[in-house]
Amino acid sequence: MNKENNQLSRKDWKLSKIFRYQLLAIACCVLAIAFSVPAVAVAPLQPISLNQLQAGESDDLAFDSQIWGENGKSGDRELLLKSIDNSLRYLDTSAASTAYSRYPVAGVTRDRVRRSLDRFRQLVVSSTTPSQLQESVKREFVFYKSTGKDGKGTVAFTGYFEPTYAASRTPNSEYRYPLYRMPPNMASWPKPHPTRLQLEGEDALQASKGLLRGLELVWLRDRFQAFLVHVQGSARLQLTDGSVMTVGFAGKNSHSYTGVGRELVKDGKFTLEQLNLPKLMEYFTNFPADMNKYLPKNESFVFFRDTNGVPATGSIGVPVTAERSIATDKALMPPGALALITTKLPYPNAAGELEQNAVNRYVLDQDTGGAIKGAGRVDVFMGTGNLAGSRAGYINSTGELYYPLLK
Repeated sequence: MNKENNQLSRKDWKLSKIFRYQLLAIACCVLAIAFSVPAVAVAPLQPISLNQLQAGESDDLAFDSQIWGENGKSGDRELLLKSIDNSLRYLDTSAASTAYSRYPVAGVTRDRVRRSLDRFRQLVVSSTTPSQLQESVKREFVFYKSTGKDGKGTVAFTGYFEPTYAASRTPNSEYRYPLYRMPPNMASWPKPHPTRLQLEGEDALQASKGLLRGLELVWLRDRFQAFLVHVQGSARLQLTDGSVMTVGFAGKNSHSYTGVGRELVKDGKFTLEQLNLPKLMEYFTNFPADMNKYLPKNESFVFFRDTNGVPATGSIGVPVTAERSIATDKALMPPGALALITTKLPYPNAAGELEQNAVNRYVLDQDTGGAIKGAGRVDVFMGTGNLAGSRAGYINSTGELYYPLLK
């Protein structure tokens, strides 16, 4: 979802800065899918000793000043505690019991994850400084480190967000591109399921003639935006009648994601090094008919439901929290668990421009994604709307991923 050096000139694109950054997040979302790193064939998590933790580059891993705030700004302790409570609620479900019954890392059990999260919550409440929390965690917890994309702990970080788009409850000449409800008879569909091309046609306007007839949930005016709601899995929609509608993931066909960026590179439209927002948007602006060729190459097709204003929800069924929820490969990483990320995230500077700042942050592993495969991929949820989209689109860094568990 991100390319740090995606810059568009006002002369070439005539777009506002906020909208340009929003497009950046959208395009980078496609790029993350296109170039996700395959899983390394080693155990996804390895316990490390306190000496290893202190000797490494991430000496101050437990330092998380954002909990209390810094530079005169208030922190997000209450949001962190709320996110912890969301995970604790999940860990008490039968779904969590099933997930952990097949979890592949020895010693990482649902009970241990839950007890660790309970104790960490107590420490957050009782600690008054980052250093106090840091010392308590180092004393009581052991860290399991992701082996990363290279077996050495290197993790690629991207960002995602809940977009806000214009939409209509009824179709017209402006709002033509639908999002669809889950077909009630989908369980009886033969596999492999129909592809995106077979379901909606090459121009994305033919679905009413086939299996999706009558399942239209809402209409968007921009085809690429509708396509990218499939990528994000949820959206907040500003309707023409003045109301707001939230939509979330309801299900999908049996096909995997294919990134349009990868297909453009494969066809020699530009190189991987050139693949960024300006190139992607420039190409489809200059050759809009080519959306008919490239968008259907992503055979995955997502169905949606009206979530009635419920916040964006992760794959474990709980709301995701801005900068405190991450998405990982749930075949490898413990769902709902406390995690610690060390990477770079973008923040506005004094001039209002986004710049990358190093962070060591406690997060909750509450989501997954079609592009998030292997031990070396993490997607950070950045929130809802334009600013969240701007920041999500600016995340393109490597770092490390840890899971603190009680000794």
